[in-house]
Amino acid sequence: MTDAELENLVKRFAECSLPKPEWTHAAHLAVGLWHVSRYGRDDALARLRAGISRLNESHGTVNSATGGYHETVTRAYVQLLAAFAARHADKTAAERVAALLADPLADKHALLGFYSRPRLECAAARLGWAEPDLAPLP
Repeated sequence: MTDAELENLVKRFAECSLPKPEWTHAAHLAVGLWHVSRYGRDDALARLRAGISRLNESHGTVNSATGGYHETVTRAYVQLLAAFAARHADKTAAERVAALLADPLADKHALLGFYSRPRLECAAARLGWAEPDLAPLP
C-alpha cells in the first residue's frame, strides 16, 4: 500500500464510502494506525469510536451488545498501535502499515494474548472497557 492508497482508504472510511467487503481486519489496522500516528492515542480513540460506529451503520450493521462496534477491541488496539507507532516513527505512513501487517500484532487473534476469549467476547467488553485478564497491555 502506498501513502496515497492509505490516504484514500482513510478518506473513504471517514466518508462512509468504504464498502463492507473492504472493511477487513487489515483495513481496521491501517486506519487505526493512521489515526494514532496522526492524532495521538486519545484523539485517535475518539475519532475511531465515532468513525467505526458510523461506518457500521452505513453498512446496515447494528452497534449493540452483540454486534458492531466493540469498545474493548478498539481501545486495546489503539493502545497497542500507539506503542507500535512510537517504535516505527521514522517510517512513512505506508511503511508503518506494511510493518504492522507483517507483525504478529496483525494476527486476528493477537488480543487473545491479553484477554481470555470469554472476557473479550462478553457484552460488557463490547459496550465498555474491560481490563485484560491474561497479560497487561504495553
